[in-house]
Amino acid sequence: MTDALLAIDGLTKRFGGVVASDEITLAIPPGELHAVIGPNGAGKTTLIGELAGEIAPDQGRVWFAGRDITALPVYRRSAIGLARSFQVTSLFPDFTALDNVALAVQAHSAHSFRFWRNARRDAALREPARAVLAQVGLADRAGVLVSRLSHGEHRVLEIAMALATRPRMLLLDEPMAGMGPDESARMVNTLRGFKRQLTILLIEHDMEAVFALADRITVLVYGRVIASDTPAAIRANEEVRRAYLGTPDESVGQG
Repeated sequence: MTDALLAIDGLTKRFGGVVASDEITLAIPPGELHAVIGPNGAGKTTLIGELAGEIAPDQGRVWFAGRDITALPVYRRSAIGLARSFQVTSLFPDFTALDNVALAVQAHSAHSFRFWRNARRDAALREPARAVLAQVGLADRAGVLVSRLSHGEHRVLEIAMALATRPRMLLLDEPMAGMGPDESARMVNTLRGFKRQLTILLIEHDMEAVFALADRITVLVYGRVIASDTPAAIRANEEVRRAYLGTPDESVGQG
């Protein structure tokens, strides 16, 4: 695991009698877009919570850039370059898109939070925020209140806020949740633009998007890794078909 940006060894988490993470071992090299898929209840969100520092594993270790971060809190992980998005957006609806991203810049740079005045006025916060909005294709929506943005724009804005912390790696938890086909296609294009620039761990139910984006795919079932390989190998894996679709006769990621 010495060449990995993110490495996991034997990560285990139990909730009562449920094993949400079952000795997960995984290594993600710099620049890889690695997708984690699996049926509902497979433990995907628990895994991303453990990686982000929101859930403490019962056993196992997590390394980031060669450093053991297993016991680091969320804010310390963010400070060293690990950022995440959530299944449900957590934005300030009465602020503009630019205000929201400026707040993320402010949080990362440890500026004062006094009434959010700095985030609304300080060019040192707002100019980087504008640059991030341009990067994700929301430059022309900078002055629009979040409450007036579409659901798809909310999802992209949340990624912009993660990018504003200048991460080395993004943990994305179902960024296409609730999107229609057109919005999903735009999100795929946005994420494709980050490939090789950032390392990304993507949890996503949209199999078309997963197979369009991923360099490698890990399949979880009941907290256990049953396969971790290239998209082509995952698509052809009969165990994955049985576990994920319930039949060996269908192809994962097709139809």
